[in-house]
Amino acid sequence: MIAVVGSVNLDLVAVVGHLPRAGETVIAVSQQRSHGGKGANQAVAAARLGSDVAFVGSIGTDLVGSELVDGLAAEGIDVSAVSALHGASGVAMITIDQHGENSIVVSPGANGEAVLGGDARALVADASTVLTQLEIPMQTVAEAVRTATGTTIVNAAPAARLPTELLAATDVLIVNEVELEAIAGSGTPVAARALGVGIIVTTLGGRGAQVVTANDVAFVPAPQVAVRDTTGAGDTFCGAFAVAIDEGLDPFEATARAVVAGSLATTRIGAREAMPTRQQLDDTIARLG
Repeated sequence: MIAVVGSVNLDLVAVVGHLPRAGETVIAVSQQRSHGGKGANQAVAAARLGSDVAFVGSIGTDLVGSELVDGLAAEGIDVSAVSALHGASGVAMITIDQHGENSIVVSPGANGEAVLGGDARALVADASTVLTQLEIPMQTVAEAVRTATGTTIVNAAPAARLPTELLAATDVLIVNEVELEAIAGSGTPVAARALGVGIIVTTLGGRGAQVVTANDVAFVPAPQVAVRDTTGAGDTFCGAFAVAIDEGLDPFEATARAVVAGSLATTRIGAREAMPTRQQLDDTIARLG
C-alpha cells in the first residue's frame, strides 16, 4: 500500500493568451474549477495506475474540504486519515498560457497546519511505500519519513532546503532542476550525491528525467506529445514512480514509466484530468516500443 502524505487544494484555473507581467491584467479565454494539491494529485495518479493508496492530509471545516475528500474517495483512495481543521481549505490559483506553461499561487489553508495524528501515523508505518512533498509543514514531512518502515520518497517541491535528518531518512528524492539547485547548491550529479540520499531523480520537463545513484547516472528521454497544460505533470510523474517502486521495479525502470506518465498528463487541461489509467500507460509504453 502507498501512503501519500501531503496537501489537498481546490484549483481555480484560468487559461490566457500569455502569462501576465507585473502590474498587468489579462483576460482569460476560459476558466475551470478542479481538485488539486501536490499530495492529493500524486495520490490520484497512483490510484489511477491501480495501486492501493491512502491519503494523509488536512482539510478545512468549510464546504470545500468535504468536496475535496469526496473527490479522493471517488478515486478509490482511503481517506480515513484525513483530518479536518477549523478554518479554510487550501486553494491554488493557476494561470495557463497558450503554450501550456503555468504560473501558480497557493493559499495553504489547512495544509499549512497539517500534522500526523495517531491514525495517520499507524497508516504511514504500515505502508510499503510512503510519498510526501513540501506543501505541508516540514516537521510533518520529517515525521512521516521517520515513521515509515517502507520505502520513503520525498518530492522536494516547492523548492526548499531540507534538514539533514530528513535527507538521511529518505530513500528517493524527486526534484526538478530548480529544486535540486536549491537543495544541493548545484545541479550536478556530484552535488546530488553529496546530499546522502541513495537515489536522486531530477525531472527535466519535456526532455525527460535523470537518475543519480551512488554508482550510476542515467538519462531517460521523454516522448514527444502535443502539450496543452503542464500543470500536474510532475505530480503524475511522482505518483507513477511510487507505483513502479512499490511493485518492485528498479529506479531506472520506474523513472522510464514515470516519464511517459508525466508526458501523457500534459496533453489535456487540468491537473488530474489527463492523468493516465494503467491501461493507457501500458498501451503508450507498448506503442513506443
